[in-house]
Amino acid sequence: MRNFRNYDVWIDGVDFSINIYKMTENFPKKETYALCDQLQRAAVSIPSNIAEGCSRRSVNEFAHFLEFSLGSSYEVETQLEIAVRLGYIQKDDFEKALEKVQSIEKRITGLIQTIRLISINE
Repeated sequence: MRNFRNYDVWIDGVDFSINIYKMTENFPKKETYALCDQLQRAAVSIPSNIAEGCSRRSVNEFAHFLEFSLGSSYEVETQLEIAVRLGYIQKDDFEKALEKVQSIEKRITGLIQTIRLISINE
């Protein structure tokens, strides 16, 4: 079984989730159970799906959960775009968060490609 704590992308995903929670603290009250909640859940889903995938026996199942994680990261990108357009977050905070989530996406994509190659060669 894989140890999810050994994956740098999981560590960065946890840190990113914490940053999203901090960023959403200043959202309007009316967004508490709307965009704020949605953004937090999608951010938490990134490292959570990496961790869950690590528990799976097959490489294909692991890759499947990594794809869920990647999907959640795209969700976060979309929700950040909405939040900045509504004026809930500053442009520079948006750009930093976008840069971080896109870095995570690239690494998840690379990990998927790597483990799929392992699967083919087994």
